[in-house]
Amino acid sequence: MTTTAPPSNLLHGTFARELPELAVPWQAEKAPEPRLVALNDTLAGELGLDPEYLRSPAGLRFLLGNEVPEGATPVAQAYAGHQFGSYVPRLGDGRALLLGELTDSHGNLRDLHLKGSGPTPFARGGDGLAGIGPMLREFLISEALHALGVPTTRSLSVVATGKAVMRERPLPGAVLARVADSHLRVGTFAYARSTGDEDLLRRLADHAITRHHPQARDAENPYLALFEAVLAAQAELVAKWMLIGFVHGVMNTDNTTISGQSIDYGPCAFMEAFDPGTVFSSIDALGRYAYGRQPQIAQWNLARFAETLLPLVSADQEQAVESATAALNTFPEVYSAAWTRGMRAKLGLESFTPDDDATALIRDLTTLLGARGVDYTSFFRHLTTAAGGDARPVRALFDGAGGDEAPLPALSGGAGGDEVPGPASLDGARGDEVPAPASLDGAGGEAASSTERPAFEPWLQRWLSYRPDASVMAQVNPIYIPRNHLVEEALAAAGTADLGPFDELLDVITQPFTERPGLERFTEPAPAEAAPFVTYCGT
Repeated sequence: MTTTAPPSNLLHGTFARELPELAVPWQAEKAPEPRLVALNDTLAGELGLDPEYLRSPAGLRFLLGNEVPEGATPVAQAYAGHQFGSYVPRLGDGRALLLGELTDSHGNLRDLHLKGSGPTPFARGGDGLAGIGPMLREFLISEALHALGVPTTRSLSVVATGKAVMRERPLPGAVLARVADSHLRVGTFAYARSTGDEDLLRRLADHAITRHHPQARDAENPYLALFEAVLAAQAELVAKWMLIGFVHGVMNTDNTTISGQSIDYGPCAFMEAFDPGTVFSSIDALGRYAYGRQPQIAQWNLARFAETLLPLVSADQEQAVESATAALNTFPEVYSAAWTRGMRAKLGLESFTPDDDATALIRDLTTLLGARGVDYTSFFRHLTTAAGGDARPVRALFDGAGGDEAPLPALSGGAGGDEVPGPASLDGARGDEVPAPASLDGAGGEAASSTERPAFEPWLQRWLSYRPDASVMAQVNPIYIPRNHLVEEALAAAGTADLGPFDELLDVITQPFTERPGLERFTEPAPAEAAPFVTYCGT
C-alpha cells in the first residue's frame, strides 16, 4: 500500500496568495479516530491522488486537513451574502477550509476544500463540525448531479472523525472533502465591495476572469463581460436544475457561484409530483426558494452581483447602472433559451420542429403535469418509451391521476428576509440601485387553475405527430435519481455504520440513464402514504 505523503508542491495557494484580504490562515481540528466512510476513486485519479494513499492513515489525515503537504496554506475564506433576502455583511467559511488548489489531469485548477473541519474565525458561535448524514447527502447529491450532466462541485471523500456532534441528538462527526472549480461566490464580491477597497474588488474580478471566464479579459469592458459570462453560466445551471426537477433549497447569494457550479446541498431534494410550488426546506416557510421560483431568484442574485461590480464597470455611476441593467435584463431570454433547448431534447424534438410548435407543446405539457400531479421523472422516462412505440406506461401515469395543483406561494423573504421585489427597483447592498428586470414565470409555463383538468391523450397524439427521437430522449431523461425517501433510508443506515444502502444508492444514481434489472424500486416515487418530505440544512 502507498503510504508516502503527497509531494510538497501538490497544493497551490493561488487564492490565498492573490487575495490575502479574503483569506484567514487556519488549521483543521484534529480528529481523534479517523475512519474512511466514502472515497471517490475516479475523482482522486483525475486529481493525481493515489486512492491507496488516501485510504492509508496518512491519507486520512490529509483528507481531514490534519497533515497537509509542505508549503500548503489552508485558509478560511471571507464572504458576505443575502440569506433569504437579508444582507449579512460577514459570513465566511465558519466550518470549512480551503486546503489549496490542485491541477487536475486536464490542466485545470481545482479547489480542495473541507467541510466540517472545525470552527474558524467566521464560525459565529457555531461548533464548526458536521454530522455524517449531511456530509453523505452532499456526496450523493453532488455525484448524482455530475452524472446527470449538471455543473457541480464534486465529493472526494467523507471521513468519520470519531467525535460526536451535538445537534438535536448526538451524531457521528465527519468531514467532507469536496472539489470545485473554485469557491468564489456572489457573496465573495459583496464582501470585497463592502470594504470600500476598489483595488481589492478589481483584483478579485481579475482573479475570477483568469480562473473562470478568460474570454472577458479581451472585451471592451472586461468587468461587464465578466457579469455577462456569470449570468449565462447561472442561467444554464438553473435551467438544468429545472429540467431534472431539482430543488436547491437555499439559493442565497453566498451559494451562487461565479463558476456556474452547483454548491452546498443542505436542504436540497428532487421534486416528484410536478408542482412549481414544491418546497422541501424546513426553514423556507414562505416558499422563497420553491422549484418554480428558482429562475427568478437566480436573476435577483445576479442583480446583487451586478451591484458589486458597478465601480469597475464605469466611473460614471449612472452609466454603470445603465450598462449593468441592460445586461441583467437579458436573463429571461438567456434562461428561456437554455430551458427550451433542454425541453426540446427531453421531448425528442428534432431541430426542424418549428420553434412556435415546440414552445406550444412545452407550455401545454407543463400545464398538464401541474394539473395532474404525475411523477416528473417517471413521466419523461415513460414518454421516452412512448417515442419508441409503447405509450402504455405513460398513459398509465394519467389513469386516475389527480391532485389539483397548489397555487404558487407568495414570493417573500421568509425567515425575517425582505420581500423579493417584482419589476420595481432592487436596492443594492451599498445603496446603489439596479432596476429589476421583468419577472420569470415558474418553470417555463404557467400553473393550471384548480378547476382545469386537461386531457393527456390529445397532447400525446400531437407530440407523436412530430416523430420524436427516442434515442435523444434516452440520453437526457434519467431512469434513476436520488429519490428522497431512498436518500433518507441510506443516511439512516449510515448513521448506524451500515453503508450498504448508501453504496448501493450511489452506484445506481451515478449511472442514471442505464436501466438495470432488479433496480425497479429505485425508479418509484415515495409511497402515497408517506409523510411530506422535509429537509434540513445540517448546520
